[in-house]
Amino acid sequence: MLAGSGADDLAAYDADVSPKLRQAGVSTLYSLSSFPLSLSGVILIVPVLGLGVATLAVGIGLPILALALRMARGFAEVERHALPEVLGHSVARPVYNEPAAGSGVLRRSITPLGGGQYWLDLLYEILIFPVSVIAFAITVGWWFMTLAMLIWPLYGWIVHEAVGLENLQKLPRLVGVENYLFASVFYVTMGALFAFALPFVVRAAALARANLGRVLLTAVGELHERIADLSEGRAAAVAAEADTMRRLERDIHDGPQQRLVYLAMELSRAQRQLDKDPNTARATIAGAISETRETLEELRTLSRGIAPPVLTDRGLAQALAALAARSPVPVELDAPVPDRFSAAVENTVYFVAAEALTNVAKHSRADSARLTLSRTANRLILTLSDDGIGGAHLAKGHGLAGLADRARSVEGDLVVHSPEGGPTVVVMEVPCG
Repeated sequence: MLAGSGADDLAAYDADVSPKLRQAGVSTLYSLSSFPLSLSGVILIVPVLGLGVATLAVGIGLPILALALRMARGFAEVERHALPEVLGHSVARPVYNEPAAGSGVLRRSITPLGGGQYWLDLLYEILIFPVSVIAFAITVGWWFMTLAMLIWPLYGWIVHEAVGLENLQKLPRLVGVENYLFASVFYVTMGALFAFALPFVVRAAALARANLGRVLLTAVGELHERIADLSEGRAAAVAAEADTMRRLERDIHDGPQQRLVYLAMELSRAQRQLDKDPNTARATIAGAISETRETLEELRTLSRGIAPPVLTDRGLAQALAALAARSPVPVELDAPVPDRFSAAVENTVYFVAAEALTNVAKHSRADSARLTLSRTANRLILTLSDDGIGGAHLAKGHGLAGLADRARSVEGDLVVHSPEGGPTVVVMEVPCG
């Protein structure tokens, strides 16, 4: 029991330490390699930039300035490739302006002058140099101090013989250490402290440089991606609502509308029969009443595609409970989320759950299903699984088509895992906070 616990603790320690060591290695390599890169950028770009400014008056300055901007873009591209490894996540790619079709040589050569991202790249190359120098100095200095102190006992005696012990003990004497052995222990202890802090120090130095790059080199690209995502979400919402309205219109036309036409005809026939054959008229009216009940039930079924009062009044968890209770396939519900959310989020989750349960009943041949609603931080997660035959997917013409559009309309995601033979699992995540 104790041995097993020790092995588990050691495995947990290794799992915790390994990422830090790798992170320290990545940060160190980044700071060391970025210094010569930024130095090369300054050496190559600044003279060209200065020449371009100096020759503006004689007419050749604009192409030279554009050349400096193109060089800055090249160095910026190298930095963008390095940023994801340091930051731990992908970064956006900015959009550079391109010359219009049919532009002449001069027009094409000065195209960078009109691109905002080109100028941000140039600004980055100028600002990053002093930051790179500081990051490089901190990284090299901290590594040097760490290694020099940790291995001091291996070389200290050589230095001692060369320069004397008193020159090596100036720092240890501050804490009352007077001999070589205690000096060795002192330096190794200091080295261990430096080693403990090393991952944090080199990481901070690398992040200082990387975050400047993220702001200047990717912020505009992130804004463009955000705009594109919002446009896609808006288009998805419009498409989902249009599909819902078309389906509702078709269902009403094929169901309740036909029933109402038949009901009107039956009531007209009963009216004509009242004087001639009251008994037949009463039978016709009884049939019409039965048809009315069936029509009302069909209208209630169709209204599930519209936000029901229970969703508005009592919240998402209660609305999902009502859906599960009405499902022809037995549904186990787990929805311990009493919180209320925005109307858009609640409606989307409800509609996706309703449509997914409808598809389970129509197509899955399942004996049971499980519906789960949970919240993790600022994400709301809806999961529906069944033990049916599988084969479901999000392609057009299938039962789950349109659900992904509904999820995207509130900046969410929807995935379906449904191998042939089952089981089927539908998971939707939407932001909720």
